[in-house]
Formats: sequence, C-alpha cells, structure tokens
Amino acid sequence: MGETLLFSNDNQRRIRAVEKSFGPAGVRLMDPERVLIGEGRLMKQSRRGTQPKAFFLFNDMLVYGSIVINGHWFKGQKIVPLADIKLEDLEDGYMKYQWLIKTPGKSFYVSAASQEEKQEWMEHIEVCKTRLPSSDRPVAMSWIPDHFSAICMRCTRKFSITQRRHHCRKCGVLVCGGCSKKQVVIDHIHPTKRLRVCGKCHSGLSEEVRGRGYSIEPRSDEDEHSCEENAYENLTDEEPDSLG
Repeated sequence: MGETLLFSNDNQRRIRAVEKSFGPAGVRLMDPERVLIGEGRLMKQSRRGTQPKAFFLFNDMLVYGSIVINGHWFKGQKIVPLADIKLEDLEDGYMKYQWLIKTPGKSFYVSAASQEEKQEWMEHIEVCKTRLPSSDRPVAMSWIPDHFSAICMRCTRKFSITQRRHHCRKCGVLVCGGCSKKQVVIDHIHPTKRLRVCGKCHSGLSEEVRGRGYSIEPRSDEDEHSCEENAYENLTDEEPDSLG
C-alpha cells in the first residue's frame, strides 16, 4: 500500500509538471486513472519541414507540443486518444528512425534519435493500446510535405507566389487552388466542417456526401490555415506559428 501511494503521489506530481509546462492555455491533464508513462523529444514532419516536439505518453493518450526555446512552457498543445492511434513502422527515408502515427484527425511522421528509442516509443504505445477499448475509426492520410513537389500533383502547374500550394484533406497530395476548389465533409476529420479536397477525391466522395444530406460547394481560395486545429486533433491543418 505504501509503495502504491508513493507511486500515485509521484505520478500526480509529474502530470502536474506537464500541465504547468503548457501554461494557462493547456488542457487539464490530471485524472485519477491517468498515468504518465514517459516523455521525450521527437522530430515531427510538418508541411514545411521537420521540427522538434515535446511528446508525453500517458496510459490513455499522447500529448505533444512545440518546444519554445526561450519561453517557460510548450505551446500548440495537441492531444490524441491512444485508442484512435495506429502506428506504421517505416524504413529510414527523409528522416532516420522514423515511423508514422495515424489518427482520425491527421497522420504524421515522427523520428527518434536512435533505433532503440524508436522501438521503445512504438512498443510502449502498443502496450498501452492493448489495455484500452479498440477503436474502428478511420484514419486520415498523411500530408505530402511542401518541398516534395514544385508542381501541382493533379494538373502539373508550377507552384509560385500566386499559385499557392494546398493539400487535399482526403488523399494528402499537393494541389493548386484550381484543383482544390471543392469541399466536402469528411466525418472522421470533422463531423460538420467542409474541407478542401482535390477534384479526384471529390468525384469519389460526392455521391456519398449527398447521400448523407450534406452540401458540396466550391470553396474560396482562402488561406490554407483558416481552419485551426483544436487541442484534440480533429482537423488536419497545421497551426500557423509552429508549423505543426
């Protein structure tokens, strides 16, 4: 009993420290059933490149945020329920020791400092998942980073200052504004918001969306980041200040 109490007190202290590190804008993390399993720094691939992120693994969720070098806390706190996460092991590519974290709201690449650290993260996440109710929610496609293509991957027009890059929320490819004027509701990303999709995906989704009673409308060429992520990762846009 004494050892259990000591563990409980230490666990609560560590969780409070994580809460505090995100400042007043952070979501409350303290819960009687929640345990902080581990924490560390991983590189995360965003649409404009890679950035270091602080990751915190709990027994029921994964929390991460941008690292503020000269500040007192992390920012851009994101929370992903572990039950919704699917992992895909990858060979070294653009990043060494990388793997893919798939979630309903977004899917993204991360990498560790070593193969051993990568395996520890993946194994601990999988072990925690086995203790949770399984989820059958579909996952979002990962976005192709901006620097992977200089042309629209649908019409081959060259990107420029006036011909901006966008991402199809359904398939994740880089497209120009002309090839992504349509918008549809993609339930697992957001239950009501219409999101940008390319013409190819729109053709495949339009009948399904009409059958559910949602409208399909052309979208204006608004800023790529007009739909902000909330803390619980239900959108696929990156936060504008920290690049995701």
